[in-house]
Amino acid sequence: MRMLADAVTALPAGTPAPPTVGRLLSTWQPDVPALILVAVLGGLYGWGVLRVRRRGGPWPPARVAAFALLGLGALVVATMSALAAYDHVLFWPAAVQNVLLDLVAPLGLALGDPLRLAALALPGARAARVRRAMTGPVLRVLTFPLVSTALVLATELVVYFTPYFATALRVGWLHELMYLHLLVAGCLFVVPVLTREETLPSWCTHPVRAVLVFLDGVVDAVPGLVVMTHGTLIAGAWYLHHAPVWDTDVHHDQQIGGGAMLSIAELVALPFLLAILVQWARAERVRAAALDRRLDAELVAVPAPSGNRPPATGPDGEPAPAPERVRPWWETEQNDVAARIRRHRDPS
Repeated sequence: MRMLADAVTALPAGTPAPPTVGRLLSTWQPDVPALILVAVLGGLYGWGVLRVRRRGGPWPPARVAAFALLGLGALVVATMSALAAYDHVLFWPAAVQNVLLDLVAPLGLALGDPLRLAALALPGARAARVRRAMTGPVLRVLTFPLVSTALVLATELVVYFTPYFATALRVGWLHELMYLHLLVAGCLFVVPVLTREETLPSWCTHPVRAVLVFLDGVVDAVPGLVVMTHGTLIAGAWYLHHAPVWDTDVHHDQQIGGGAMLSIAELVALPFLLAILVQWARAERVRAAALDRRLDAELVAVPAPSGNRPPATGPDGEPAPAPERVRPWWETEQNDVAARIRRHRDPS
């Protein structure tokens, strides 16, 4: 223990101490641009929730918790926790930062459904402008499912396999811009898929979204696999020069980073898919309730014939032939409404 303490004391200036569980949990440092972004997003979301509730409308606490804890919380952890303290000397904290920003934080923000909240909280004219902006041509292209998935993948590959990442380690403002770039790229795919606002093409039904989320989970695994198996060091000159004395195996550090990216990406895919399935089930319940209301409005009871009424007769006194029975529309048409009426009238 004495030797370890002496080694830590003898670390070069600016080199953090070896990461332990205690240090990873207790080390925090402020990041002013990230703090401003968290404050703005949190303030706007809180204002929207208050506006909706003051008007008597409901807003689920679960959505608030998802936005604040998972969305903003992941943003804070990525930019101000021990990950930010070690990302300039070890690759794996930087890799975890990036996957938190382009996968976990967007998922939390999307589960809060900020687009729907903005449309409900703003006055009519402003809400209409927000909806027009959400369905404008630029956002339509950027949020088109295949385009947004390609943007997320391209962002990860550009960050790691161009000078972008190595330059960001040297230039502070570019590092902050990279954070924002990753966050926006992730939100372009996740937020439109999970929002209740109609921002995607009409063919993007819930089954299609479930397939897209599954495919996105497969695509998100690609950067982690490539980083983990890549023979060339990513930002190698930087990490070789800044490797701490207590961990000089830069290749192993990169493998750990790639494995962490792959693991987190696959873990995030499951709750993402579950969220889509829950929305699908709710949409089906709403559709069934609307169909039942339509049946109640359209179904008219047919009065039974009276048993005391004498049978009809013809001119010669003979019983008149029974008129041809006209079958009601629900017995002849083949659609959901007719099928429900038939089941309602004949439970057997």
